[in-house]
Amino acid sequence: MIEEFDQRTREVFRHIVENYLETGEPVGSRTLSKTLDLNISPASIRNVMADLEDTGLLYSPHTSAGRLPTDIGLRMFVDGLLELGNLTETERQEIKSQCVANGNNFENVLEQAGTMLSGLSHGAGVVLAPKTNSKLRHVEFVGLSPGRALLVLVTEDGHVENRIVAVPLDMMPSTLVRASNYLNTRLMGRTLEEAQADISRELALHEAELDQLTTKVVEDGLAQWSNEQEGDQLLIVRGQSNLLDNLEAAEDLERIQNLIKDLENKRDFVHLLDLAHDAEGVRIFIGSENKLFSMSGSSLILAPYMNAKQSVIGVVGVIGPTRMNYARVVPMVDYTAKVIGRLLG
Repeated sequence: MIEEFDQRTREVFRHIVENYLETGEPVGSRTLSKTLDLNISPASIRNVMADLEDTGLLYSPHTSAGRLPTDIGLRMFVDGLLELGNLTETERQEIKSQCVANGNNFENVLEQAGTMLSGLSHGAGVVLAPKTNSKLRHVEFVGLSPGRALLVLVTEDGHVENRIVAVPLDMMPSTLVRASNYLNTRLMGRTLEEAQADISRELALHEAELDQLTTKVVEDGLAQWSNEQEGDQLLIVRGQSNLLDNLEAAEDLERIQNLIKDLENKRDFVHLLDLAHDAEGVRIFIGSENKLFSMSGSSLILAPYMNAKQSVIGVVGVIGPTRMNYARVVPMVDYTAKVIGRLLG
C-alpha cells in the first residue's frame, strides 16, 4: 500500500511515525506544515491525516488534534519506509568482545549476549537456546531446610546448575552425603543421559548398597533434573526492568507487569524458535500482531542463529516499546545472531 501513496501522503505519514518513534507524542497538522518541505497548508495536511486514519494507519488519542501510528501503521512503516542504520566497526567489535567475554562456555556466551543486547537497546534482551548436555564434574546435595535440599550440578566446562528437591522432613544430613557420593561415582565425566540407564538398573535391583531413604533422595533428584531437561529450552532474559522505564499510564504498567510475568514463567516463549525457523533473517513483531504472549504495546525483534550445519537452533532478540529505535536495534540483533553462529561454528 505504501507504494500507492503520492509523495505528499508518504511524507506526512513518514513524519508522523518518525516523530512518534523519537518522542512518543502525537503530531498535529500545524506542526507538520512547519516541518515538511512540501509547502502544504495545515488544511491539506488535515485531509491527508484523515485519509490515513480512515485506512487504519493512524489514530487520534483522546481528544488530541494530533495523530499517532497504529500497529498496522508501524508495520507499514517498518516494511516500506524504515531506513536501517549501519553498525560502526567499534560497535561490531564491542558486540564480538562481549559475546566471548566469558570464554567458551556456550551458556555463558548466550547470557552475555542477552545482557549486551539489553544494555545497547535499553530494552529486554532475549535468548532462546537448546539445553546443553555437558558432562558432569561434580554433583552435590545441600540441605536447605526441613523437607528441601539443593541439588548442585557442575559441568566440565564450569557451568553450574541448581535444582530444588523435596526430601523427607526427618532426613539426616548424612543421607545427603551418601546420595552425593553415590551420584559422583556414577556421573563424573558422563552426562545424565549416558548414566541414567545404569543408575536406574542399579537402584531397581538394589545393587547400589543404599538404604531406602538415600535411594529415594537419589531417585527424586534425578527425576526432577530429567523432567526439566527433557524437551526443555534455555530461555535467558536480561534487562526486564528497562521495560518499566518511561511508562505514561496505569494501563501501561499493568501491561508491562503481565509481560514480565510471562517472561518469568517462560509462557509460550518456546514457540519463538518455531517463528524463527521460517525466517532467513530478522523478524519484527509489532504490538498486537503477536498473539503468543502479552505483547500489546510492545515490539519484539528476533534473529535466528545457526550451528555449523546451518541449522537454526536458537534465537536472539530484543523486547521494547513499539516506538523503539528499529533502525538501530534491527542491525544490532542481526549482527549478534551472526556472531553467535560463528562462535558455534
